[in-house]
Amino acid sequence: MNIKELPDIEYIISGTGACAGCPSTIGLRLVGKALGENAICLLTPSCAVASMGMTPKTCYSFPALNICFASAGASGGAISMALDALYAKKKLEGEKPVVFAWVGDGGTYDIGFQGLSAAAERNDDFIFFCYNNEAYSNTGNQRSGATPQYVPTTTSPLGKEMVQKNVPLIMLEHRPPYVATASLAYPLDFYRKVEKAKKIKGFRYIEIHMPCCTSWKFPASETIEISRLAIRTGSWLLWEAENGKLNLNGVTADLAAGKRKPLPVEEYLKAQGRYAWLLNSPDKDYYIGNIENNIRRELEFMAGRAKL
Repeated sequence: MNIKELPDIEYIISGTGACAGCPSTIGLRLVGKALGENAICLLTPSCAVASMGMTPKTCYSFPALNICFASAGASGGAISMALDALYAKKKLEGEKPVVFAWVGDGGTYDIGFQGLSAAAERNDDFIFFCYNNEAYSNTGNQRSGATPQYVPTTTSPLGKEMVQKNVPLIMLEHRPPYVATASLAYPLDFYRKVEKAKKIKGFRYIEIHMPCCTSWKFPASETIEISRLAIRTGSWLLWEAENGKLNLNGVTADLAAGKRKPLPVEEYLKAQGRYAWLLNSPDKDYYIGNIENNIRRELEFMAGRAKL
């Protein structure tokens, strides 16, 4: 399949209040094309909710439920089980709708993690999408568990001291049937993974790297280019796992196999205003060295995990 062959269906219609270049909007468009019309979406407080318009006239053309910040895991499982009960009682006919949650990194890594972990352990039948913009961007750019090391936010003004969590790997260790990561710069890879997840029963987790022009401080027109740089420098890894068997994908697989050299991470950093202080620091080489070491470690670790 190529881009021109993607379905014409649009989940996002005119009237969205999202920022120009919003990665969440781009991502939801692709998810809609892969899932089709027979889907139910759950939204926790996030940019995706703040930009949806005044209900009931929203910018989404699918059933969308606004739920509490911490409840995506519990709500997704509950709605899926309620549908199963209605089918068992012959009150519904036809194909079961795909239930999916569209949640930011704050509602995934931090506030909603308990419910998410419980849903994965129960193997509840829905898809959990984490759109990871590496901060609480909707409420003014506070640090989250996904915020990278050295990034300044309103709650870590001198730069975050610790590295971000690897939640996709944590979800893999819950042993659900499907876990994957994705990037907006590689839409067909993303579309393929959503389409695959749609056909699997049980808990599925897909995390999408989503550069935010507002909190990352880059021009709105460069969302996709920043996404591509993240992959080509190894700052974000593409992989998927079916029933525990992990495979690296695309550029990430080539980097791990030595078929491609990673771009210098400084190219990725200098494209974002949030790293300006680091690049102008007298300790710049020290900071970049640590970032490169973390990238190398993560790539080697995930490549080793793929061999198990």
